[in-house]
Amino acid sequence: QGASAATSSSAAQQSPSGATTSGAQEIRQVNANAPDWTATAAAATPSVVAIRVEVQGGGAQGSGVVIDEQGHILTNNHVVDGAVQGGLKVSLSDGRTYAATIAGTDPSTDLAVVTITNPPSDLKPIAMGDSAALKVGDPVMAVGNPLGLASTVTTGIVSALNRPVTTGDEQSQFGSSQSEPVYTNAVQTSAAINPGNSGGALVDANGRLVGINSSIASTGSSGGNIGIGFAIPVNEAKVIADQLISTGSAQHAYLGVKLQDGEGKDGTATRSGALIASVSPNTPAANAGLQQGDIVIGIKGVGVESMDSLIAHIRAEKVGSTVPLTVLRNGSTTELSVTLAARPQS
Repeated sequence: QGASAATSSSAAQQSPSGATTSGAQEIRQVNANAPDWTATAAAATPSVVAIRVEVQGGGAQGSGVVIDEQGHILTNNHVVDGAVQGGLKVSLSDGRTYAATIAGTDPSTDLAVVTITNPPSDLKPIAMGDSAALKVGDPVMAVGNPLGLASTVTTGIVSALNRPVTTGDEQSQFGSSQSEPVYTNAVQTSAAINPGNSGGALVDANGRLVGINSSIASTGSSGGNIGIGFAIPVNEAKVIADQLISTGSAQHAYLGVKLQDGEGKDGTATRSGALIASVSPNTPAANAGLQQGDIVIGIKGVGVESMDSLIAHIRAEKVGSTVPLTVLRNGSTTELSVTLAARPQS
């Protein structure tokens, strides 16, 4: 039969909360173009949980991902939104069920962390991947609890990266009652995702977490998978999870501008981007020299084609980071660097 398609190992890793965890199961595929999905599923499934939520007048269900041995579970905010006191239950892949509480929520990124009450000593944190290393066409697996069918795995590829997704933008947030719009530069995947997959894992072929499944495209009449699913990149999710575990809330970077979709001339070509409608004084945008009428067409070398795209990119950045912007001004491009500050609470 030759060499095994994959080899497995149990590795120590750094959790989003900063605690070193052990027992994170990851594998090394021998042939990246023909993954051994059985090995991937065996590595990732023990780290994905089913979440049952009691809300006023009914119940809901979703998925979550074990991120450390202290019992912290990363999931979507809309999975746990509206949970009544004592109304959270977490079921491990082996069927053991535990009570849980909410450690913190972040509606603007649709992320939340829940904590298992008296977690078992044999929790298996997921191995962390790097969403920045993903490439279009990479094989991925979605693991979750679709339609209540626990520990379901589906496979596909990375269909697109930096896909701007907002709630209400011809996509379903699986019944989300979000009061604040969610902007995500999502990982788009063809792996089948359905209601109940929310908060579950999108992993690479080596079983490492690369995204948190959060939404699907919808044709209106269809409430299920049509082959276009979206996941929050793990690099963004880790930053938010760290803050939620530490303080129960998260800070977000901001520019200090009003935006709208726009387009402008770039030589003889026309480009779409995020039009700066106004710049507030004493903000990161003002300090960087952004002006009313500028059109942002790129950030960190990635194209920006709409205001949603720019908002999602900025929300994914750490407070205090300096990022390069490509700006159309008076028919030509210019490069500006902006140091992002924390968005004011009001």
